[in-house]
Amino acid sequence: MFEGVLIRAYGGFYYVKKGDEIWECTLRGKFRLGKGSAALVGDRVRVTPVRGNTGRIDEVLPRKTELFRPPVANIDQAVIVFAVQNPEPNLPLLDRFLVLAENAGVSPVVCLNKADLMSGRREHEWLRLYRKIGYPTVVTSTKTGDGIDELRQLLVGKTSVFAGPSGVGKSSLLNAVQPGLELKTGEISSKLKRGKHTTRHVELLPLAAGGFVVDSPGFSSLDLPEMEREELGYYFPEFAGFTADCKFNGCLHHHEPHCAVKKAVERGFVDKERYQNYLTFLDEVMQQERRY
Repeated sequence: MFEGVLIRAYGGFYYVKKGDEIWECTLRGKFRLGKGSAALVGDRVRVTPVRGNTGRIDEVLPRKTELFRPPVANIDQAVIVFAVQNPEPNLPLLDRFLVLAENAGVSPVVCLNKADLMSGRREHEWLRLYRKIGYPTVVTSTKTGDGIDELRQLLVGKTSVFAGPSGVGKSSLLNAVQPGLELKTGEISSKLKRGKHTTRHVELLPLAAGGFVVDSPGFSSLDLPEMEREELGYYFPEFAGFTADCKFNGCLHHHEPHCAVKKAVERGFVDKERYQNYLTFLDEVMQQERRY
């Protein structure tokens, strides 16, 4: 039996990387019957050789992190990619990604792609906001090469997932970071104004400089993970400097009187749109609680 990393899974087979070798594996019966933890891309697994370079996954080792969309394990950071335009940035969706990453214990990086479409040298106001909050940011263009070296350095030695809506250029960015990956890319639909899905499955890709990246299917909607209502505020880092001054412990920063976060919003210290997204998410979390 040996240990390896599950790098892709499709067609009922699981492909495990052991050094420079790729083993085609099946799952032990207990996993298929739902008695064990299902294997995810990114899992470290124990494999029993069968014949040649084929084997059977007998054990999934404990995970340090787990994302459910895309379904991937043991990720260090999430590079959340949005475009300058084509498609237009969807900031409520970006905030959902950030909450998902924070909830999973994954460090987020905000990437603004297609910088060649920006008018002049003006930087988007919303990107400055996220940088001010404390999120690492990078501005890239696969056409001009801007920001590609900076993005490449952010990936070294880490396992990173590229996430974001379809059409923002995730696969193109990965091709630019490491020429030779030759991932399929697509154009924006002129009718639907959104990208075509060019990535059909989740796959872990080794980087020449060290580390792995995950290319995953894009999507335009995202459900929040299950959590306690009091937990959500911790995933908005800009609240942290004010919560100690709230009158009530466990303040939800909604209807409670003498809430320091609401005062910070009124004074412009906390962005109003981010706060409105927080309230929308809070309502969803409370509805989830009622269902469970």
